[in-house]
Amino acid sequence: MRVSRSAEGAPDVEQDAGATRHTEVSDPATNERTDADGATGPGHDDAAEPHPHHAAPAVGWSTRMRQALRAPKLQYAGRTQEQIERSLLGRLHVTSIPGSRLWAWLGPALVTAFAAVLRLAYLDRPARLVFDETYYVKQAYSLLVLGYEGDWNEEPDENFAAGDYSDLQTTADYVVHPSVGKWMIAAGIRLLGVDSPWGWRISAAVVGIISVFMLARIGRRLFSSTLLGCTAALFLAIDGIHIVMSRISILDIFLSFWVLAGFGALLLDRERYRRQLAKAAAVEISTHGSLRDPWGPKLGVRWWLLVAGVCLGLASGVKWSGIYAVAVFGLYAVAWTISARRSVGVRLWVGAGALRDGAPAFLALVPTAALTYVLTWLPWWLNPNSYNRQWATEVNALADVPERAWMPDWLNSWWEYHLKMWEFHNNLTSEHTYMSQPWGWLIQWRPTSFAWRDVKADAGAMDLCGAERCAGAILAVGNPIIWWGATLALVLVIWAALRRRDWRAWAILAGYLAMYVPWFAYSERTIFTFYTVALVPFVVLALTYVIAELIGPADVPLRERRPGIWTAAVIVVLALVVSAFYWPIWSNQWVPYTFWRLHMLLPTWV
Repeated sequence: MRVSRSAEGAPDVEQDAGATRHTEVSDPATNERTDADGATGPGHDDAAEPHPHHAAPAVGWSTRMRQALRAPKLQYAGRTQEQIERSLLGRLHVTSIPGSRLWAWLGPALVTAFAAVLRLAYLDRPARLVFDETYYVKQAYSLLVLGYEGDWNEEPDENFAAGDYSDLQTTADYVVHPSVGKWMIAAGIRLLGVDSPWGWRISAAVVGIISVFMLARIGRRLFSSTLLGCTAALFLAIDGIHIVMSRISILDIFLSFWVLAGFGALLLDRERYRRQLAKAAAVEISTHGSLRDPWGPKLGVRWWLLVAGVCLGLASGVKWSGIYAVAVFGLYAVAWTISARRSVGVRLWVGAGALRDGAPAFLALVPTAALTYVLTWLPWWLNPNSYNRQWATEVNALADVPERAWMPDWLNSWWEYHLKMWEFHNNLTSEHTYMSQPWGWLIQWRPTSFAWRDVKADAGAMDLCGAERCAGAILAVGNPIIWWGATLALVLVIWAALRRRDWRAWAILAGYLAMYVPWFAYSERTIFTFYTVALVPFVVLALTYVIAELIGPADVPLRERRPGIWTAAVIVVLALVVSAFYWPIWSNQWVPYTFWRLHMLLPTWV
């Protein structure tokens, strides 16, 4: 397996946490034997390598730990500030991306246009509320009319679809998710009207389309390749889970959108911080010969972490599962900060990374997310008729002492509402036909059917699909080539993260740690495979990681790379073919029943 290299020749491997492997070259400025990343090689500051005919002494665990904790000694005598900065950027694995600026934007735009077609075509089918649209679309409409989620009479879906909204009551409804996603649905209803399925679903479609564009840019930055970024975006564009969830107006696509936006902001912060660190360190080294401050340079506000905090706060305001992304991405920001300090030779890199930059980084992201989440509840606080808004006041009126009486009534009522939601989510164990377990999500063991209709000849099947029996379905199942391939790819990603210390692999695993692993703690609850729409971007990045390995680095002769390139091309083409095959049952098209059966690759898909 090849180790991919960046366009500048520095290995895309995060080797900051331990001993590194270096490629020795000649330093043109000093004529010394140096490593490719700029550190002087053995014979200058480090002990010489043992003679190959003599066995090297065994290195104990404690010795290896001391070596890992020791900052590398970097010598840049005789180098200019620009040369030092370029060398430090190589050590920090910050690379320029080859290719034209035009294609950096045009490529993602073309893939996004293709994704838009798949998400907007026949968006009004079916012309009725399906699955949990019965909750979220009506709650969104209620927010527009009442300013809070009102209660509805039992089974009002047919009336709602027919334009009769008289079933809405002014009594507040007990809802178990925050309102950000519903306000986003409401924006589409306000734009296109509540009397059309287009109005119900346009917001979901738009954020799904934008997600494809964001992933193209994120993948481009992650893999230092516009082609690979567009490949990842193409996989997202044609995946069944993401297509279906972009065409159905429920909350999870909005959660996925904000988590992906937060992840993109985290990557931008990583690059911007490391560029600033390299520049500041280069200035100090070129002026004084070394870093005088054992804690390293002082840097400014990390604005992209604030942006990430806002995005993740909004994600948590859609569904509480966004909180896991806040925690994981916050820890990643600290870890990347600490490793960056070590890479530039900061002597007290652990303390400096943790205290000077790491703690502020965590505080920039996590409290910002928390504050954003709290602010999303402003409409609830401002409307006295919101559910549970007057809870503390009502308890006081009964001459009873409420719990947490030391809190202001408005805050106590809000906290009590959160306790009720927490109790609901932790006790949701009712049986459901399509409930599934997290262990089966990566292989799409039990996908969710959002809609199903079966029409036979005597009911007009011939007119619908030209067969004696027709099926109309919306099955939220992922593209098997993508999901099954990515499950295998995940093994390589984990290996690369642990063995190579490849920061790109760790970045991809952040999504799995935040959006997948926590669900194993709730396996006894009523949960569904479509929750993985928030995981899909990281699934396709894992598959793209393997594509990058197959294609190989550009400095390898084409004849050696050709087999891998052909293999990668076959994977992409197969994914496109499978997507075309499954498109009818992702988009509620009428098809012959026998054709529908061909799509049921596993018995658990029926």
